[in-house]
Amino acid sequence: MGAIINLFIWKGCAMTKKVLTREQVIEVLLKNYRPFYNITMCEESQKPLIAECDFFEQNEKYVLSRKANLYTTKAEEFLYIIDVDRLTKDLFHKWLTYCHEEGMKKANIGPNHMYTYITPVFICNTCDADAAKAIKKCRIYKSFHFSLHGWMDVHTCAIIVQDNDIISNASGRQNGKILKKVLFS
Repeated sequence: MGAIINLFIWKGCAMTKKVLTREQVIEVLLKNYRPFYNITMCEESQKPLIAECDFFEQNEKYVLSRKANLYTTKAEEFLYIIDVDRLTKDLFHKWLTYCHEEGMKKANIGPNHMYTYITPVFICNTCDADAAKAIKKCRIYKSFHFSLHGWMDVHTCAIIVQDNDIISNASGRQNGKILKKVLFS
């Protein structure tokens, strides 16, 4: 049986305990990502990679008709859900490199490109101190043609199931806040 997340829900003065495993955390994440992302479940041979979630957005502004296009922007995010029992620094760097390379292959860089976010989300029972430090210090950013063709940023998050904790790098701080709301409230 996987590790347990203890969630406390206050109901008046009484406290109810809710228990989640790593598998249940994955279910909750996929359920919440499904309306917004194109989700591809990975095969057993790709373990510990569970799913690849792709998000694409295009915004356009017109004047009077569609022929008079003021601007078009394209944004994309490639999110990877990775499930490991114990997250080590070596494991973190291995999967961060994999996610970065795969995300850059999928990125559509061009004149209308605004940004690409590459987001590895690690779900683990425990996380080594040096892995947590590496996650917090992770900073991968690239601009394309002096940002005229947009930029790419890597957001990293780790959900530590035993400790009911979520750690992220500076770029992924907003993702961490959203994950806390989804999982812990």
